[in-house]
Amino acid sequence: MEQLKENGQVSVIDLSETLDVSEVTIRKDLKTLEERDLLFRTHGGASQDNPYAGEKTLRDKEVISIPQKSKIAQFAANMISDDDSIIMASGTSVTALARSLHPNRRLTVITSALNVAMELINYPQVEVLQLGGTLRHNSSSVVGPYAEMILQDVACNLLFMGVDGIDLEVGLTTTSLPEARLNQKMIDVARKVIVLADSSKFGRRGMAKICKLEEVDEIITNEGVSPKVVNRLEEMGIKVTVAQ
Repeated sequence: MEQLKENGQVSVIDLSETLDVSEVTIRKDLKTLEERDLLFRTHGGASQDNPYAGEKTLRDKEVISIPQKSKIAQFAANMISDDDSIIMASGTSVTALARSLHPNRRLTVITSALNVAMELINYPQVEVLQLGGTLRHNSSSVVGPYAEMILQDVACNLLFMGVDGIDLEVGLTTTSLPEARLNQKMIDVARKVIVLADSSKFGRRGMAKICKLEEVDEIITNEGVSPKVVNRLEEMGIKVTVAQ
């Protein structure tokens, strides 16, 4: 419990080595502590916070980690070239990216997010392809078969995607099954998949799985991610960029 309070999370392997007991013993102890509502068990360890991401309103999301999302967005904006073709999925980090764009030449943006389209509407040199479908109020984005059908005729360079959770075992997740399905279609048509996620998203899970981590090319985040997690991701061939 002391290590959990200090670090926010603990692993079975580390506790086993530190306390010189078997991993089986540690798992039993973590189960006992969870039954006493003192922690939440996760795959391979435990967390002080509930790892399962719940649905938040768009207004709530917009006021969380604003400086961190701004840094992430500014770094991501530098990856986009003139005359590029990109997909911008939903999420407040992706909306922050739209605000950070200052294109000088033509840029094609395909998006499911209404707030992304509204940010780009003042740039006549940006061609915006707005996907259609059922509007999700909690993300200001569309989902459903109409959006998926349009993506069948699309091929693009970069996909910028926000998520509700990044878990080393489960992969990328969100809180909406239709949104997860649409994100899967976006991944299929993009040459490179880039995830924009502040450090609070690591170790969390939504109910809907988007993809395995192996399908991601790069994650752009902020300071606060565990070095062990970064090392694991890099071992999987994923580039991790910490936006300063």
